[in-house]
Amino acid sequence: MRKLVPFTLLALIVFGFSTTVFAQNRVVITDADLVGDTDYYWTADNIYELEKLVFLEAGSRLFIEPGTRIEGSTGSNLDASGLVITRGAQIFAEGTPTSPIIFTSTSDDGTFDETNRGEWGGLVILGNATTNNASEKEIEGVGTITSDGDDRAFYGGNDDMDNSGVLRYVSIRHSGKSIGAETGNEIQGLTVGGVGAGTTIEYVESFASDDDGFEFFGGTVNTRYLVSAFNADDAFDWDSGFRGKHQFWFAIQAGDKAGRVAEMDGAGGNENTTPFAFPMVANATYIGAGVDATPEGDGSQMLMFRDNTGGFYYNSIFTDFGSSGDGTAITVEDIDNAGDKPFDSRQRLENDSLIVGNSVWFGFKAGNGLSEFAPQDFVQTMLGANGNEISDPALVGIDRTVEGKMLDPRPGTSSPALTIALKDMGDSYFRATTYAGAFGPTSNWMKGWTTLDEYGYLSDVSSVDNELEAEDLPTIVQLHQNYPNPFNPSTQISFTLPEAQQVSLVVYDMLGREVAVLARQQMMPAGSTTFNFDASGLSSGMYIYRLVSNSSVITKKMTLIK
Repeated sequence: MRKLVPFTLLALIVFGFSTTVFAQNRVVITDADLVGDTDYYWTADNIYELEKLVFLEAGSRLFIEPGTRIEGSTGSNLDASGLVITRGAQIFAEGTPTSPIIFTSTSDDGTFDETNRGEWGGLVILGNATTNNASEKEIEGVGTITSDGDDRAFYGGNDDMDNSGVLRYVSIRHSGKSIGAETGNEIQGLTVGGVGAGTTIEYVESFASDDDGFEFFGGTVNTRYLVSAFNADDAFDWDSGFRGKHQFWFAIQAGDKAGRVAEMDGAGGNENTTPFAFPMVANATYIGAGVDATPEGDGSQMLMFRDNTGGFYYNSIFTDFGSSGDGTAITVEDIDNAGDKPFDSRQRLENDSLIVGNSVWFGFKAGNGLSEFAPQDFVQTMLGANGNEISDPALVGIDRTVEGKMLDPRPGTSSPALTIALKDMGDSYFRATTYAGAFGPTSNWMKGWTTLDEYGYLSDVSSVDNELEAEDLPTIVQLHQNYPNPFNPSTQISFTLPEAQQVSLVVYDMLGREVAVLARQQMMPAGSTTFNFDASGLSSGMYIYRLVSNSSVITKKMTLIK
């Protein structure tokens, strides 16, 4: 049974685990401090220091208050620090546009910039969603720290609606320390393994990682408003059958060190194993390190599709990319379809399961002709048939210095991003826009909560409208219709809250008898929460589920058919 840790006496005690408290409310957290089946609350009046790698174990939930700062210690390899949310655990890190939650290093003294990379490990979230690995798999690096029989580094399962919690308005800074028993196992700013679609990831920044900004290993999680800035390797990386829906991704690379902006891989082993990687990405703005830049790294292509991945990019902007290599915009793996790798991403492209369309392309070291920045003839054919435009996106400002203070990736008044024909994504998850790229002409949703803004990279704009922000959090308590309905034997029940509060969610039969308790006076975060209801032991028929919150009682019906 879950143990609810009281939310009282915060001045001197951090609940549910032993701690060491220093001046200025510094609380040291070790792996032994977090146990299973317990709720933990981290509050903004403390700084939480992660001593080495800390695992939030199955059955536990971690609630982090807006404005809270979490710092990883600076050890490396077996002594590296980081926070791992294991399968069956949940994190609810919900900052605000003006009070974000910050993950950084203990050495971050306020003088850091984009060159301070690899100061601690990073944040890892592991879930039970499907991947195309042959079996459950350890996340890279972390598994070398755990001992035999310890499955806390494993990810993957069979629940594509798995819920690992909520990340909203979270800034992850200066990560990428080598972790584990071997060097070269850097984890990303945010590493996501087998995370399901019940999880919410929105308004999350990875700044100055010494590896990738974001890496997704399989799973079905959906995301919005991600920022990958000045990371040493890829801005975005996916693998192991990654799927899900994604909108408003922004990346900018530094001139000193960078990989590809996006590396898209299909599988880590057998490339014909299902599920195939088919994520949908809309409204990305990808800015490279500059046409004349030659950063340290292996990113000779801005976009790389390989290992039998498919996927879809629409309504996006790709610009300002150079490297020490060929400086092309896009490469799709084309191999001999024999031997150990009989499948490639070209096959995905030719069966219309890999498309990049309705996007603006300009500013590549290789040149701005289609045959120059996309040298493969079959890629040229795909781009030419899908509404792409080769034209200067005319962004308001591209600057990678705090001195210039002119990074402003909104489209200017003459930008083709405002006139290009846009793709209707045909899915209710995607928000309709009148522009290509991650930003509209009046909206810079990075203001207020990102490192880019705090450190002074973003331009001073007298008035910036977060035009979509009002849609992100509900204003009233909402109980949604279960899905699927009718169902057999399980279904998902979701609700949204305008603020964190205690709720009860109970299922009754038509005679009013209680048949299942999903939550009983449990503290739940603002935003969306999803429960799985398994009715394997119940008979066919109609049932009632009721949500009781601080302000309302809402009831809905559902039908079980066996």
